[in-house]
Amino acid sequence: MEWTDEGIVLGVRRHGESSAIVELLTREHGRHLGLVRGGAGSRMRPLLQPGNGVRAVWRARLDEHLGTYAIEGTQLRAGSLLAFSHAVYGVTHLAALVRLLPERDPHGDIYEMLEQTLDDFEDAGDAAAHVIRFELAMLAECGFGLDLSNCAATGETADLIYVSPKSGGAVSRTAGEPWRDRLLPLPAFLREGGNDGFTDEDLQDGFRLTGLFLLRHVLEPRGQGHSDAREGFINAVMKYRARARTAVP
Repeated sequence: MEWTDEGIVLGVRRHGESSAIVELLTREHGRHLGLVRGGAGSRMRPLLQPGNGVRAVWRARLDEHLGTYAIEGTQLRAGSLLAFSHAVYGVTHLAALVRLLPERDPHGDIYEMLEQTLDDFEDAGDAAAHVIRFELAMLAECGFGLDLSNCAATGETADLIYVSPKSGGAVSRTAGEPWRDRLLPLPAFLREGGNDGFTDEDLQDGFRLTGLFLLRHVLEPRGQGHSDAREGFINAVMKYRARARTAVP
């Protein structure tokens, strides 16, 4: 058995004295592990950092075997990502989310979105907005997508500013007014046709929204909670943005 694919490094663990088991999210073959001989050595270690893009050749005698990887780098993002604390937390959190997907099951749209997210991670605010959208995409991929396109009560598509914590559907301003204290805010940057601008409150509202449904529908049924990296990422983003606002020109 042999195939060649593009991949993003999710994680690495040492195996024996010099080898490593590498976990990739690949474009065509999904989340896939393989053994890299010499992967724990100084030559390969910089290449096998989470977030890096690689070209991988996987070989095994049988499809169900772990197999071995021959890997070469294509986009070594890790060096620049490690310069920002929010990015370090963010890459760890994104990898934890991807691990919710079954092994060896292709998820091409998630691969594309992860790649785009990692490519635009330098600015903390943009990174946070990307991660929130990625969490929404993971909810949909796991079968629990939120319907934010029209009002769950009236079917209207305009002035959607709330989300029902029960149904996960958007709610318009008029329909939601009597229950506004029980509804979740829908940030403008998540609305269809909404602009890309956001405030700290918008980001917090976005994480509160995705966090609730991820916990209820995906994590808790598996006996899991949110990763520590998620909270670390959110805190690092808010600190970064606070420093940026008070920085002397």
